[in-house]
Amino acid sequence: MFNFTPLLGAQSASAASQSLLEFDGGIKILIDVGWDEGFDAQKLKELEKHVPTLSFVLLTHATTAHLGAYAHCCKHFPGFSRIPVYATVPVVSLGRTLLLDIYASTPLANAIIPPEALGEFNNARTPNILLQPPSPEDITKYFSTINSLKYSQQHQPIPAPHTPPLSGLTVTAYSAGHTLGGTIWHIQYGMESVVYAVDWNQAREHVLSGAAWLGGGSSGSEVLEQLRRPTALVCSSKGTGLAASARQRNTRDDALLSLIRETVQKGGSVLIPSDSSARVLELSYLLEETWQAETTKSGANASLKEAKIYLASRAASKTMNSLKSMLEWMEEGILKDFEAASAQEENQQQQQQQNRGRGQHVNKGDDEKQARHPFEFRHITILERKSRVNRMLATPEPKIIVASDTSLEWGFSKDAIEALASDERNLIILTERVGEPVQQQKGLGRHLWELWHERSQASAQELASAAIINLSNNQVDIQSTRIAPLEGKSENELYQQYQARRKQLASTTQGEGGTATAEADAREEGSETSSESSDDDDIDNQQQGNIIQASAIAQHKKNKTELTDAELGINILIRKKTVFDYEVAGKKGREKMFPYVAKRRRADEFGDMLRQDEYKRADETDQVAGEALRDANSKQLNAIGQKRKWDDQAIRNVNGVAPKRTRPDGTADDEPSEDEEDKIQGPSKVIFGTATININCRISFVDFSGLHDLRTITMILPLVKPRKVILVAGEADETTELKAKLDDLLKDESKEGESIISTPTIGQTIDASVDTNAWTVKLSRSMVRKLQWQNVRGLGVVAITGRLEAASLNEPSEQLDESAANKKAKLDASTSASAAKDPDKMDTTPILDVVPTNIAARSTAQPFHVGDLRLADLRKLMQASGMTAEFRGEGTLVINGTVAVRKTGTGKIEVDGGAYALADPRSADSGTFFKVKKKIYEGLAVVAGG
Repeated sequence: MFNFTPLLGAQSASAASQSLLEFDGGIKILIDVGWDEGFDAQKLKELEKHVPTLSFVLLTHATTAHLGAYAHCCKHFPGFSRIPVYATVPVVSLGRTLLLDIYASTPLANAIIPPEALGEFNNARTPNILLQPPSPEDITKYFSTINSLKYSQQHQPIPAPHTPPLSGLTVTAYSAGHTLGGTIWHIQYGMESVVYAVDWNQAREHVLSGAAWLGGGSSGSEVLEQLRRPTALVCSSKGTGLAASARQRNTRDDALLSLIRETVQKGGSVLIPSDSSARVLELSYLLEETWQAETTKSGANASLKEAKIYLASRAASKTMNSLKSMLEWMEEGILKDFEAASAQEENQQQQQQQNRGRGQHVNKGDDEKQARHPFEFRHITILERKSRVNRMLATPEPKIIVASDTSLEWGFSKDAIEALASDERNLIILTERVGEPVQQQKGLGRHLWELWHERSQASAQELASAAIINLSNNQVDIQSTRIAPLEGKSENELYQQYQARRKQLASTTQGEGGTATAEADAREEGSETSSESSDDDDIDNQQQGNIIQASAIAQHKKNKTELTDAELGINILIRKKTVFDYEVAGKKGREKMFPYVAKRRRADEFGDMLRQDEYKRADETDQVAGEALRDANSKQLNAIGQKRKWDDQAIRNVNGVAPKRTRPDGTADDEPSEDEEDKIQGPSKVIFGTATININCRISFVDFSGLHDLRTITMILPLVKPRKVILVAGEADETTELKAKLDDLLKDESKEGESIISTPTIGQTIDASVDTNAWTVKLSRSMVRKLQWQNVRGLGVVAITGRLEAASLNEPSEQLDESAANKKAKLDASTSASAAKDPDKMDTTPILDVVPTNIAARSTAQPFHVGDLRLADLRKLMQASGMTAEFRGEGTLVINGTVAVRKTGTGKIEVDGGAYALADPRSADSGTFFKVKKKIYEGLAVVAGG
């Protein structure tokens, strides 16, 4: 049985994606933990209900729509961080930098506490209180626990604690295109084969290779065998209504560059909203290579050289640094060019060394020819601070700004459009259709997309033509957000009461472990003013206490003196200095023991963890003559062992000015930062405002979304031949249109006119199991003794030829001894008597018995082979046997240079090279053919009914 339920992203304008897959035995798989630009915590309520029963989680793309809520769930959903998560290496690395960018850019990512969660404390004047966001260290920790997989690597995941075993379930990742490390997941469980392909792209791009349907690109002719004929194919319908010609690489690149060149020649600037970790790689690579080519031009042909390119994102440096170790995940052309340039650079260095040895002059201009990583930019300036972005926007010269985010609701793209919208020479290029958060007001990005879409259609222009729409005095209301600390006693008490309710609910549903997690979270959130502190070990071990005390402590954690003696309980012995006795008569649990918590010994795979402070040298401590340096002003300049700071006079230069340190984006370390004004410690709230801007600039659209189009999906699906198709991740109108077209295309696969295509809505469960007819029978004792099981990849296989008998007939007992026959007769008598009293309890299951000898000869079945042989496995077997085995051509394995093994599209194995068996028997080639066939048969099970 296989059930599919879209939690988010089905027939919806929101781009968020969350899918739940359920198999027999209580196995639940969550694919993607997406969010949209609204960051509404209410949309995650359905996901929170399934957290205790999830077996593991799979992630597909490093975008907000696919993992935007991952850190939020780890932070605020009890038990979610203990669920195993699987993804590719680029998705893990780029997803981490994406969330760092999001939480540093918008306070809405913290998530507003839903009003209904406040219960009876809610009123009309309730402020928009924010949850405590995960820190950068928390985000790094959450992503470090994700299990990374490679493409085509079959893996048997480990289920979460307290969930059923997976019983041989395997997951395999295949390239999906669209983003670096983007994944098509293949899930195999028993007879169920599920392919989850949401947001894929078959075409090759500058940085990304195509999807793996045809072997990793469009050059193949057949679909990969592992992805062929699945039980169910979950596919996205997003963007299938757009013109296919607009997505061709050459067409879109020329359209984008022509728009930029035209705008720069008029003295205007270009704003390109993009994400900060996925599609921005394709854009930045194209612009860098274009500007690099412009340096060799002169005159009017080099019009782009005067314009500067800026990449504005708060985590751009981290993103580009993480790409340095991901060349093997990129398109093959990039890797080959980099290897060729590296080899050329090595030859040049050797030549320079020889010239130096001969005393010849070395040209310093060769440094420009050195091999560099594709994302080591020479023409793109990275901006990570708001102050630098504002200074860049204030400059009058033409510029190209690639800024996060596509929705224009957060990130530097929102600041850029406010600065550029008033000049009619400027141009905003939308690179993908912007989604719309459900049940929220329309965002600026969605508004501009609809304006362009409507006016371009009204002017009879195709969507692929990169039409430019002039907006004159178009006023748009944009939403502004400002974070502020909670004010007054009422707001703080409201937040504390919410926290107490959450901790009580967690402790009730999860027992002592939930209480420990609740208390740890309570101490973690806003506990800076607490009068007592404890380390993480003490918090982790404080797993006892009742719900009332945990709630009271969380509610009054900022003022311990308000707790009554009854609320303190046994903790009164350590909270009050004048109390030395406590009545334990009639108490239970921890109320009968002194409140002492032993420290837990922390260890890793190498043994006990060491404390670095205990092994510091004397010159590394902040002490002089055994006295601590409490006052920073009293430090001596040249005291032995004193650690000097950057602002110390001891390291100032001769002019009395301390040297400045620079950050990765080029700003000085002591430069005043506008970003730090919004950082508030402790509970906070968000204040919404509305601002009106006049848009006089121009807008256009060039499709850089990197998604499959209607032509591609209608070509791939007939080759895949899925038994059922589930369409998700698209708006309602395009999903309906795509279903109508696929019904005509896949009508041969349907039975009796039934459609094999399902279009569920959010929360609707679809039964996508294989249509099979199953019957239940009992095997006779004679039949059980005759069975000879064979193992094929963990499955028991046996062929049975038998005769079906009615349940009322007794099994033949001539083969039983006298005692066994008597026992069986008594058992049958008692069974008949009980069945006569209650006919409903009578067992009507038929019995499968052996075929009598007089008709056995006429019912013997022919032997057949069961199993699946992979050529890669056969290659390893032949190499282990001392033979040479290598792939030549496409899908052909050659052993010893004489025998060729091929696998057809239907799974049939063809072995060529039998002519060598007639050669000289003393030749080594004569036995290769038979050895290969023997190894093939050893990998299969030969079964036959007898």
